[in-house]
Amino acid sequence: MAKNIYVGNLPFSSTDESLNQLFSEYGTVNSARIIKDKFTDRSRGFGFVEMENDDEADKAIAEANGKEVDGRTIKVSEAQPRENRRGGGGGGGGYKRGY
Repeated sequence: MAKNIYVGNLPFSSTDESLNQLFSEYGTVNSARIIKDKFTDRSRGFGFVEMENDDEADKAIAEANGKEVDGRTIKVSEAQPRENRRGGGGGGGGYKRGY
């Protein structure tokens, strides 16, 4: 089963391709994706890598965590499942006119 890896503190110049290349030295990379700001399309400084083999993924996490990439020390860990983030409801309450 594939394992998803979180990679943080990436240089803002990082691309999907450079992230893929960085992790391909540890094994087979299914996908590598830099997360971008939806308004500016600039990197947000983190991304996710999915690796096919759990042993290769564990090795990548152990060896890449703390590695320097373009002057930045990256943080690498197993990605946590995404929480169900529901939008907030209304505000309500508060001041009422006419009383």
